[in-house]
Amino acid sequence: MEYEELHRKYQKLLEENKKLKIENEDFRIQLGLPLPLFESEIHLQEGIDLSDRLNEPKQVTNNSSPQEKINQFMSLFRGRNDVYAKRWQNKTGKSGYSPVCLNEWVKGICSKPKIKCSDCDKKYYAIVDFFAVDAHLRGKAIFGIYPMLPDETCYFLAMDFDGEGWQKDIKTLRDICINKNIPIAVERSQSGNGAHAWFFFKDRISAVDARKFGTLLLTNAMSERHEIKFNSYDRLFPNQDTLPKGGFGNLIALPLQANARKNNNSVFIDEDFQPYDDQWSFLSNMRMLSDEDIDAYISQLGGGNELGDLRQSEDEGIKPWERERPDGKLLKADIPETVHITRANMLYINKNGFSNKALNSLKRMATFRNPDFYKAQAMRLPTYDKPRIISLSDETPDYLCLPRGCEPDLVNLFGTSRVYIKWADETSLGRTVRVEFNGELRDEQIDAVDSMLRHDNGVLSATTAFGKTVIGAKLISERKMNTLVLVHTQQLLEQWKERLNQFLTINEVLPDEPVKKRGWKKIRSIIGQLGGGKKNLSGIIDIAVMQSLVKGDEVNGVVREYGMVIVDECHHVPAFSFEQILKNVSAKYVYGLTATPARQDGHHPIIFMHCGPVRYKVDAKEQAEKRPFEHYIIPRFTPFRKPVSQDEKEWSIGEIYSEISTSQIRNQLIIEDVISCAKEGRNPIILTERTAHVELIVNQLSEVLPNVVKLIGGMSANERRSALEKLSNIPANENIVIVATGRFVGEGFDEPRLDTLFLAMPIAWKGTVQQYAGRLHRLYQSKNEVQIYDYVDVHVGVLERMYHKRLNGYAAIGYSAKSDRKPFESTNAIFDNHNFMTVFSNDISSSKSDIVIVSPYMTKKRLNQMLNILSSGINNGAKITIVTRPETDYKEKDKSAFLDMLNSIRLSGANLIFKPNIHQKFAIIDQRIIWYGSINLLSFGSSEESIMRLDSINIANELIGTVEDML
Repeated sequence: MEYEELHRKYQKLLEENKKLKIENEDFRIQLGLPLPLFESEIHLQEGIDLSDRLNEPKQVTNNSSPQEKINQFMSLFRGRNDVYAKRWQNKTGKSGYSPVCLNEWVKGICSKPKIKCSDCDKKYYAIVDFFAVDAHLRGKAIFGIYPMLPDETCYFLAMDFDGEGWQKDIKTLRDICINKNIPIAVERSQSGNGAHAWFFFKDRISAVDARKFGTLLLTNAMSERHEIKFNSYDRLFPNQDTLPKGGFGNLIALPLQANARKNNNSVFIDEDFQPYDDQWSFLSNMRMLSDEDIDAYISQLGGGNELGDLRQSEDEGIKPWERERPDGKLLKADIPETVHITRANMLYINKNGFSNKALNSLKRMATFRNPDFYKAQAMRLPTYDKPRIISLSDETPDYLCLPRGCEPDLVNLFGTSRVYIKWADETSLGRTVRVEFNGELRDEQIDAVDSMLRHDNGVLSATTAFGKTVIGAKLISERKMNTLVLVHTQQLLEQWKERLNQFLTINEVLPDEPVKKRGWKKIRSIIGQLGGGKKNLSGIIDIAVMQSLVKGDEVNGVVREYGMVIVDECHHVPAFSFEQILKNVSAKYVYGLTATPARQDGHHPIIFMHCGPVRYKVDAKEQAEKRPFEHYIIPRFTPFRKPVSQDEKEWSIGEIYSEISTSQIRNQLIIEDVISCAKEGRNPIILTERTAHVELIVNQLSEVLPNVVKLIGGMSANERRSALEKLSNIPANENIVIVATGRFVGEGFDEPRLDTLFLAMPIAWKGTVQQYAGRLHRLYQSKNEVQIYDYVDVHVGVLERMYHKRLNGYAAIGYSAKSDRKPFESTNAIFDNHNFMTVFSNDISSSKSDIVIVSPYMTKKRLNQMLNILSSGINNGAKITIVTRPETDYKEKDKSAFLDMLNSIRLSGANLIFKPNIHQKFAIIDQRIIWYGSINLLSFGSSEESIMRLDSINIANELIGTVEDML
């Protein structure tokens, strides 16, 4: 065996030995046993600090020994002990940090670069020890540590400041700390172009509390210096409350690196930004914060509202009285007597006379919490690419700039403060256009137009088939200004062009263009377009694909030349490039049109800040009632399950979708349903999210049915044109069958014959449900019923929960449930937590043989209510079976109450079955009446939860099968 290989093995054994000794000593301390002398000596040699545990703090100075300095260093800069990171730089100059692995590049063990370190099962991380710290302090390497420990606690909090004005930012923070008597250590960064603020804790505290403390400090600092950027909230160490699955959290470079110190960087600095003469003495005298200190400072700095006042989301689910209200505590001294605001592409507020506190408050009008960050954090996913706060404010030396949609908030704030606003209107009036509307509006469309015309901006929120494009045409004819219509797909561009030509008479003449060299003159349209390979804007009425207006960071200046801008499907505005366009629009009138103003990522405040608030909203349920056809959801329960060898917790949604798309038994169920519908004369569309799934379904359907049309993303323009021509050429007396990806037909696709939707791949968000269902809502002769076939994968928890969310979406747009293609029964419907109990009670009272209730959790109040209802079934001779989770699934503090509830169930005469980790929620009455949904029948839940009632022996048998699987 080679010497080098033997030496490596020796080093690994030493590392392993160290880890075992550390564990051994920790156990001894926990058990109150004395520490063996040889173990304490080893800890000193290896640099493992015991000063806190042995209560022997020492004063360390420049003259102290290396051993004492390293022990002092490790007592303050304490992160994870089982791993640390080393800075690297490759030949191209790219640099970064990677965990130090003892197996790195070891022949026969390390598989870099074929296998990423994070995916390697042979990684062996080095522990933080005396030698690593010594190498860092002597300049032999640059190391970083991971602040968050595996139990989501930390020994310090750090903040990072860099970029323009970092010195002023850090000075503001330091002044607040001095004023509040909070110990702070400021380190100039290794680059010298920024600083770290460090706060040390006596013992580990929760990352939640540490970050709350740091966030409150930043919020207070922003009131003193409004220029501190909101991304400072993302520059905390640790940078999230929870540890990402399979990760270590963010890392921070250790200070006092020798090479950086030569340039007075990576050192601790005083109020004048000068290094302390004795770095070790400064650190040795740092006061460390206790749990009690942190709690007291959190209370003193502002308590629960750590992020300060921010814009509230215009969420449909939040009642006006439930919204948080900004405190708006601005004194007269904070605001000038007269505020000068210029209205242009943004609102430009002259900063003269405003205090920092007031400017900070104004910025926050255009700032909101990013739900994406909190969602990722709750799911224990990395948040490094997700800002905690999203701000649309901007600033110049003289002006604070806010989106135009913030105008009502400004007027309200300054009105409350009795401040006069002097407006200067620099918006563009474009040019006058002679145009007339030659269509006819319905009464509700007239109401919508009137509501929009009362304002210079705003959003029309209306369901598919309401006629948003026609309303856009009417707005153009009323405003009589040159108009730019913004769309996000070529399909929508063509649709708008067709509708505008249909509903508008434009009495304008295009200016002459020079004749081309070859003598021919280009044919131009009075309705110009940009996108789809064409660039022939008329400057009168134009339609542009948004992507065609942006090149890199530059927005085409043509957007400033119009008097009115209409943004179709404006829920896409939060996309960065689209938002950049709206920030450059200076038109007098800006309107947005959408069917779904709420976004799944929670970024819809961006829509309203650029386009204005919702001025007219169409109620989806009311629209459903007005349509001359019925709306039904037909659930189809599938036998799809996870593979036996698959751990459900490790089963990613991407892997699940792959399994779904290739599941023979599930696909066969869909194929048979589609064929049956087509043979009944219906015109179905089958939507999935995978192109390969589309191909599979198309191939199988084409063997049986004619007129199967495939529509997928990635089709060339010719392929798409050919497919759409094939579709339009199918005679009205023949059925059509469309198989498509949801993204392709989600918006802008118009085929009035469609009356049946097959949801072949599960989705969750109600906005997508509304978009997909909208494909069925176009009026068409002989259309008397639209149906959505939804495939419920009841055996897979995550997929079943997705269906529960869809069920809420169906109820919101006026759909009822029925079990099959048979005529609808009036009692088959989708209910919520407030209205299901009466019908449910009637079903129980009418039961004759048996009742099965599956409910994962129970609460005493709901259980007693349900047992009272069930008594009527028991009196009828019905056998009651309740399936719920066992005692072991409950927390210790809840077990006593749980056992009391079990006793109540047994006394009632009901049978009990226990199933760990059960997720299904349903009731089956007399083996045919089904109540299924997201409502826990034996506990209280959210008011947004839904449950549907069905009468189906087949579905009852399928669900009873899931119960039998539990036994």
